[in-house]
Amino acid sequence: MGMDERILIVEDDAETAAAVRAVVEGMGCSVDHCDTLDAGIAAATSTPYKVIVLDRMLPGGDGVEAMARIRAGGSTALILILSALGRAANRVEGLEKGADDYLPKPFEPDELRARVRALLRRGTMQVLDNDLLVFGDLEIRLKARTVHVKRTHVAVSPKEFELITYFARNAGQVVTRMQLLENVWNLHFDPGTNVVDVHVGRLRRKLEEAGSLAIQTARGEGYVFAPLPGSPG
Repeated sequence: MGMDERILIVEDDAETAAAVRAVVEGMGCSVDHCDTLDAGIAAATSTPYKVIVLDRMLPGGDGVEAMARIRAGGSTALILILSALGRAANRVEGLEKGADDYLPKPFEPDELRARVRALLRRGTMQVLDNDLLVFGDLEIRLKARTVHVKRTHVAVSPKEFELITYFARNAGQVVTRMQLLENVWNLHFDPGTNVVDVHVGRLRRKLEEAGSLAIQTARGEGYVFAPLPGSPG
């Protein structure tokens, strides 16, 4: 980890914020802190953070409801919700609305450290020698986190980019919903909702509108990423 990896903490409880800061600074990251929702949104949309640790019950509103505003403002940071609202239904709600991870309070410092480290690692997309994945007319650029079909940019959300990247790394193989829950949502249980189908459906529609029939349904099993060269458009 390096000091160029900036992390934003949006938390109104001073003791919790200090505990989170201690963990994150101990990882060698630089930290900014806001204690209201409006200040957090302003910071998130004006500074390129890698990770945002976001409380829910904040002066100004619910952090989960603010994620859409943060994304609309151009932030590509991965978002970890840290909240006393820790029931399964709360976690599912946060993940369905776009959080990348959800950790209930009170938290163990070691678990928070592991979650943040996993998000930072996920943000790099494990780029090795090649930044570019090409499947016929479909191009995925890992560092820029962009998707193009026939040289046309396809606007995808951070979660949709993680989805298509996971699909691409498993091209031609059946990918189950449970695999997607574990590897894209970091959920190791079935939340009993259609969060996977909704996100995959949205991504598939965007790709099809651009002319790529990349995502196929394997009935009763999951999905197969099998883009065809020169897919009809």
